Amino acid sequence: MKSELVVDVQQEEVSIALLEDSRLVSLQKESRNIAYAVGDLYLAKVKKIMPGLNAAFLDVGYEKDAFLHYLDLGAQFSTYGKFIAEAMADKKRVPLISKFKLEPDISKQGTIGEVLKPGDQLLVQIAKEPISSKGPRLTTEISFTGRFMVLMPFGDKISISQKIKSTEEKIRLRQLMGSIKPKGFSVIVRTSAENKRVAELNHEMRTLVKCWEESIAKMQRSQSPALIYEEDSRMVSVIRDIFSPNFENIYVNEAEAFTQIQNYVSLIAPENKDIVKLYAKDTPIFDHFNITRQIKSSFGKTVSFKSGAYIIIEHTEALHVVDVNSGNRSKASSDQESNALDVNLKAADEIARQLRLRDMGGIIVIDFIDMNKQEHRQALYDHMREVMANDRARHNILPLSKFGLMQITRQRVRPALDITTSETCPSCFGKGEVQPSILFTDKLEEKIEYLVDHLKIKKFKMYVHPYVEAYVKKGMFSLYGKWKLRFGRGVKIIPDESLAYLEYKVVDDTNKEIDLKEERDMSSSQSKNRVRLKNRDKEEN
Repeated sequence: MKSELVVDVQQEEVSIALLEDSRLVSLQKESRNIAYAVGDLYLAKVKKIMPGLNAAFLDVGYEKDAFLHYLDLGAQFSTYGKFIAEAMADKKRVPLISKFKLEPDISKQGTIGEVLKPGDQLLVQIAKEPISSKGPRLTTEISFTGRFMVLMPFGDKISISQKIKSTEEKIRLRQLMGSIKPKGFSVIVRTSAENKRVAELNHEMRTLVKCWEESIAKMQRSQSPALIYEEDSRMVSVIRDIFSPNFENIYVNEAEAFTQIQNYVSLIAPENKDIVKLYAKDTPIFDHFNITRQIKSSFGKTVSFKSGAYIIIEHTEALHVVDVNSGNRSKASSDQESNALDVNLKAADEIARQLRLRDMGGIIVIDFIDMNKQEHRQALYDHMREVMANDRARHNILPLSKFGLMQITRQRVRPALDITTSETCPSCFGKGEVQPSILFTDKLEEKIEYLVDHLKIKKFKMYVHPYVEAYVKKGMFSLYGKWKLRFGRGVKIIPDESLAYLEYKVVDDTNKEIDLKEERDMSSSQSKNRVRLKNRDKEEN
């Protein structure tokens, strides 16, 4: 199977698509200025204790108070609390965790009021990002995640990933970690640490310990609520979690991001550094790899798959519902039972893909086509477990109920990725009346004239729908050729599949978008009159 990563870096967000045999199986979008992301550390203050929920609400600076349950305090909360209190009491000295005596574990049946009170300051970590109307969910079990291990202060345990099957390798890693692990820290060894040299593991261990020490020092200098620690690069942190040595290519469309990713890959897998490639073409990177089209066809309410069958996906606050329909199958079998099994198996493949693609979490209920034979119901259950095996999120799958329903729970730490595939008309903005389509090219020419003659921008790229681009460039004496003769060779018309039919976007030679929203419903003559009026008003004043 050919696996590739495609990274689209825009001004506001970074989109990372995972392709398997050119088929989109995972899409992650990360805002470039995101706050309250999973893994961030904050200095927070307890605002309210809720005995009925056995939880507390804390102020981390978000518009909604963050939620901290008693069970998220961690067994070593007594040691943690003593350490934080001492660090905040004497801000001139950073206490050494190695010299701290571990206190007994707190009771699992305890209450939040026994250990916390309003006004207490805590160093907390985001466990779940804000979802819907809820604030972030917190934990005081601090962890620092690296490529090969997860480091957790206030413990002394060594855990090995269950995905490492070799007993000899588990023994080697346990002994190795025991020799390099500082006192007062627990370590979880990740699957990627298998067969790694001691120098690599020791280097990452020192790096993670340094992150902890710097976080405590910053906490001592801060006033709550305050951000204490976040990843250096969101993009690199996402790639760290999904990177695999099996990747054949990683394509990036921005030079700075390309350098960051190449440096990271060179650090963790030097032999694979050449797979990172800079994409420098004018065509949008997602269009070039046919990702835009797959997004448009995969994120709607109805998703079709092979042989005319389709699934319908509905979202609610509490769960996601998926309905499987056979549709107008062209290769339907005369045996209804076999036909139902065939559709259900193909639907299971698509549903497993959709769960990863949309990052759907919580409870998922799937209404498969009814099957009477127990062996077919078991075959569907086994197949769903098999296709979900590659899903990195924790999940649990229950067998089909007597009503033909399958229930799945899937780890949810971020809001489900919901991309709107319907398009609001860019000409009428949803009002229902548009200008004549045949005059759209006249409108584009007016905008180009406005850019060149009035804004004095000589070099720019105008992105339009592929159909419009084909029309503008058709023939030997095309409109595009006339525009270049009139306005100069700095004018470029480029197709973009993400745009609606009569929509356009303009960026300058530094790829910064030029905002023409105010000009969209005005002819160039109206624009000129408005500019003249503004200048006259200035002169009169």
